[in-house]
Parts: sequence; C-alpha cells; structure tokens
Amino acid sequence: MKVLLTRPQGRNQSMEDALHQQGIAFMTTPLLAVEPLNDQQGLAQLHDADIVIFISTNAVEFANQLVGNHWPADKHYLAVGEATCQAVKDLGIEVQSAPTESQQTEGLLTLALLQPDQVTQRHILIIRGQGGREDLGDVLRQRGAQLDYWEVYRRVCPAYNAQQLLQSWQAFGIDTILITSGDILKNLLKLLPKEYFPWLRACHIIVPSTRVERQALAAGLSHVTNACAANSQAMLNALAL
Repeated sequence: MKVLLTRPQGRNQSMEDALHQQGIAFMTTPLLAVEPLNDQQGLAQLHDADIVIFISTNAVEFANQLVGNHWPADKHYLAVGEATCQAVKDLGIEVQSAPTESQQTEGLLTLALLQPDQVTQRHILIIRGQGGREDLGDVLRQRGAQLDYWEVYRRVCPAYNAQQLLQSWQAFGIDTILITSGDILKNLLKLLPKEYFPWLRACHIIVPSTRVERQALAAGLSHVTNACAANSQAMLNALAL
C-alpha cells in the first residue's frame, strides 16, 4: 500500500505521523487550498443567532480571526466532525458535535437541539466556506429555523503541472488516495488528464461520507470505501490499520 494524502497544506500531519508509525509509504500533495474572506456582516449575524454551527476547522479558524476570539457566551455552538469540534473547544467554547457513529451532516441533524420542536423560529447561523452545500440549511429551514450563512473562506485548487504530478504519483506507486471532501475529489478529477483515468480507477479511494462516495461512483471510480468521517482515525480504520 502506498498512500496519497490530499488535505490542504498543514492539515496532513496527524495522518503522516500515523502512517509513518505503521511503516506505510505515503506522499502528500494538497489538492485544496483555502483563502480567508473578510465578511464583516457575519459579526451582526453572530450577535443575532441562537445556534451557531461550524462546518469545518477552516470555518473555526477564519471566523475566529474576524471575531478576535471574543465569542458570545449566550449561544449554542455545534460542530460537524470531531476535528472541527476540537478546534472549537480549543477556543474555550462549549460545543456539541455530531454523534461518534456519524460525524457528518446527517449525524448532526439527529441532535435533540436541531429537532423541529427546538428550532422553529430560532435563528441559526452556519459558518462555512464560500459556496458550501445546502443540505444542512435546507433541512433546518424545513424544520422551521430562520437561517443565515457566514462564509469566511473560499476554496481554491493549488496550481500544479498535472502531467508532472500524475507521473510522480505513478512513479512512487500510489495505489490508495485519501479524499476528505467533495472539493478535493473535484480538484483531483479536474487535474487528471483523460489518459490517466484507468490508473485512478484502479486506485483505492477513501472518502469521508455517503455524499462524496456517490460523487466518486458517479465519476466512474469503482474501488471506493466510505470512512463515514474525515478525521484521521476514521481514515485509518478504512485503511484497515
């Protein structure tokens, strides 16, 4: 097994350490980069919110830069995923996460605080990246919530010479690719010259959710495993390590 790690720069360390300890060869090629957005309007939305939901660790980091680490105490804070929850806790904020067995949107929606009798007419603020998916917000609106988004960063694809990149992966012997978001999968597919698709199709693709699994299968990938979360332990479990 030779593994490709694709998280943004600076987000791969825990997996690198774990694979090194296991003696598993790996390469790290960030297939997603993030840039902050200076949306000051979100500060007013934060003031008005009853419930605040962080979608990612990037949402925590870039929102905190705008808030100046002065988060109001009269809110209910929620986080999608274990890593995001820990990032919120590191700010000294009491936060509730999705259940351990479903560290994704679907799991978050099972929390008692987000049931229809709890969210009707309550103001919910979702902190996310630009152009994030609407699934969570759509369900919360259906349940009667008043919803706003605060977009604090945008996702971009790092600039690479695709031909050289693919050749280096093949030369190294990459046969397993860890994909932790739908955007990373999209960037991988965009970078890939058509002649390399049979190689990619032969690789074992680890994805973090049912949604990204469906994206991968729809793109023609066949050897796909759903880790059911994006955190390192879930990915290691999917690798049978």
